[in-house]
Amino acid sequence: MLDTSVVPPGEREDTIRHALWTSFSRVDVDHHAPRAIGGCMRLGTVGPIKVCSAQGTPVTLRRTERLARTDEEPSVFVGLQVTGTALVGQYGRQCLAGPGDLVIFESTAPYTLSFEKGIDYHSLRIPRAALALPNQVLRGIAATTLGPGNPTARLAFTYFSQLIVSEELREGAYAEAVVEPSVELIRAVVVSQAGDAGPGRAAVPEVPLSLRITWYVRKHLSDPALSASRIAAAHGISVRHLYTVLSRSGISLGDWIRTHRLAECRRELAGPNGRVRTIAGIGRRWGFLDATHFSKAFKQLYGITPRAWREQHHPAPSRGAAVPCGRADML
Repeated sequence: MLDTSVVPPGEREDTIRHALWTSFSRVDVDHHAPRAIGGCMRLGTVGPIKVCSAQGTPVTLRRTERLARTDEEPSVFVGLQVTGTALVGQYGRQCLAGPGDLVIFESTAPYTLSFEKGIDYHSLRIPRAALALPNQVLRGIAATTLGPGNPTARLAFTYFSQLIVSEELREGAYAEAVVEPSVELIRAVVVSQAGDAGPGRAAVPEVPLSLRITWYVRKHLSDPALSASRIAAAHGISVRHLYTVLSRSGISLGDWIRTHRLAECRRELAGPNGRVRTIAGIGRRWGFLDATHFSKAFKQLYGITPRAWREQHHPAPSRGAAVPCGRADML
């Protein structure tokens, strides 16, 4: 949680930008009120889904072409307008979202979010691979309001409004349980909106096999028994055809799995519970049964050891330093 009331006014814009860049999305922050920028922002995760809730002074968030090109992972944003309005622009179109409206837009193209009278807004960031929808479908509904005329969107607004503000639902077993239905609900909103766009609108095409495969792999990343034969069997194809399908999308299966497992380890080591489990335990949780192999692979990809990465985010207490009452068993 970031509350700018405890940050000097001259440092608030940089502090907000840093929090967004490191935890949610790289955007330029333009403040257009006579008084200093201010507000409250909560950031968190639900499995692979990132969530953000913000309330504050008027602001415009811009994702430039340069920032869109340097994104780590293609994603889809789902915005929930709580009160007030937001002007959302992407792909040459704009929409004005009001209370109760959903808006969907993409991380891989420039966009603008303008909150003229103040921001009261929730947002989710979902990996494109998890959502598994074709480019033309997502682009076709980007920067359009999904609200009162779409009952699926109304359901999604109520559901995600609760999920974003509930820490209980975003932790432990509860988080694991809600990830898949959350993704499927967003898919339902997109598909229903695309299919209800009026006469002559092309039907939503079937989800490409490569996207279904990568989503399946994501769901089973933590399983050390995950293999090409198991993935192929789950999709009713041969191992040879599996590799052919992924190759057409520029994916090397072994490298893809290893990279995404390491990304999950990196996220967990830097997260709030980074010291609750051992480094080797976190590696095992994501399929790295050999601690030495895990450490070498992590350093090769990120240029830093898992231990050093964790120390950057959770420095160990100095010897002899006082330990708060009731916390000694957690170190």
